[in-house]
Amino acid sequence: MIAFASSFPGQIRAWDISLGNEVIVQKSGFLAAESSVELSVFFQKKLGAGFFGGEGFIMQRLSGQGTAFLEFDGHVVEYNLQSGQQIVVDTGYLAAMDATCSMEIKTVPGLKNMLFGGEGVFNTVITGPGRVWLQTMPISNVAGEILRFMPSGK
Repeated sequence: MIAFASSFPGQIRAWDISLGNEVIVQKSGFLAAESSVELSVFFQKKLGAGFFGGEGFIMQRLSGQGTAFLEFDGHVVEYNLQSGQQIVVDTGYLAAMDATCSMEIKTVPGLKNMLFGGEGVFNTVITGPGRVWLQTMPISNVAGEILRFMPSGK
């Protein structure tokens, strides 16, 4: 018997990894796996966007054969993208995607959106085919919300 827990309230999901069923996961999402599952770094191809794009740049690829356990913050919503279909996501909310999907970090259009939109300067665009899993409450967002209520020391 083995037991493990998530580092933050959310979900732990078991994943069957096999040839053709590889997954790309956020860098903090890997929890545990059988020794036959291989873990490697997955980079977003545009280096400049990666430096400024935040959490979407460096992710982890799980390949090989076996069961992996992944942890996600908050609730997880799954989307199934058809070939060429896209979904635009605020960086940090992408929990995982099939390795058949591609990902690109893009600047939010318009100066007003960047300054007053409240969502940041970058979005992640995922293109199918494949499944995409989004998390509802990344720990970084929770920390930011809590920080607003902390005494400022003035």
